[in-house]
Amino acid sequence: MLLTAPFTQHAHIVRSCVAPPRIAPLRPQVHTDGMEYIAARTILARVKNAPDALFGGHYTMNLYRGCPHGCIYCDTRSNCYGIGRLEHIRAKRHALEILWHEVVSKRARGTVVTGSMHDPYLPQEKEEQLTRSALKLLIRHGFGVHVITKGTLVTRDADLLAQAQRTFGAVSITVTTPDDGLAAAIEPHAPPPSMRFKALAALRAAGVYAGITLMPVLPFITDSPRDITRLVRCAADAGAAYVLFWPGMTLRDACREHYLLRLEHLFPGMARQYRRRYGDRYVCMSPAAAQLNRIVDRCTAACGMERSVRVWQPPRPEQGRLL
Repeated sequence: MLLTAPFTQHAHIVRSCVAPPRIAPLRPQVHTDGMEYIAARTILARVKNAPDALFGGHYTMNLYRGCPHGCIYCDTRSNCYGIGRLEHIRAKRHALEILWHEVVSKRARGTVVTGSMHDPYLPQEKEEQLTRSALKLLIRHGFGVHVITKGTLVTRDADLLAQAQRTFGAVSITVTTPDDGLAAAIEPHAPPPSMRFKALAALRAAGVYAGITLMPVLPFITDSPRDITRLVRCAADAGAAYVLFWPGMTLRDACREHYLLRLEHLFPGMARQYRRRYGDRYVCMSPAAAQLNRIVDRCTAACGMERSVRVWQPPRPEQGRLL
């Protein structure tokens, strides 16, 4: 049975990771630092046809709901996810309790991907430490981890991510443009790309398997061959082990409305160009997609980087032998 109080301090939870924590009941729904908690039934979601082709995951994990980065293209704004106002950050109540019960009950280990939907290294994580505590639990119980983030706070957990290399650990830092000025327009509250590359270099220096996620690529905005070449070379200079690249973006319902509205403000006339070329399409590939793929292939090969992340195959659970 799960305990009934939201977490207010997380560090003691994972000292042994042997038994679930005992915490005194706490009536308020809001943390003393202003963090709001929302109900959650599960933390780990099984990936269909695991491991997934792009991130190598067997499970996904989201500890927070919402994101303050303000990226104009974020697919999480789509109505199908039911997130509401994306800038409204909430944490999942009892997240570490639920996660503890899930990891000890699963016979099948695998790689847990976090950050594919909600960034696990939001500014709030500095105080909450949900991601750090979850990493401790997963590593202690033999799961692999793959962190996807724009947050430079990830370097705080370089010690844990280095430990994860005993099973599997990867960090993919998302960078969509090498230009800090352009990034300030399309990702206004995320750390600038220059800081993300420094975080990548720090992780690599700590022995962490890490690379970049170069996606989405915004047609007519971040898809120039020159910028893509420069970005991949910046990744190589930071020691990236791989580049995950997809030369396009997705747009649907509320995400499309928000994106086109921001385009009209930032790049007058660009929204009309999108409507004319893509209409209501969900997948919007760069017109230069084939050329960009060749550029990334050539640059990664020249710099000794991979085009995909390693896929960890956990050992199969031992079967009892019949007598």
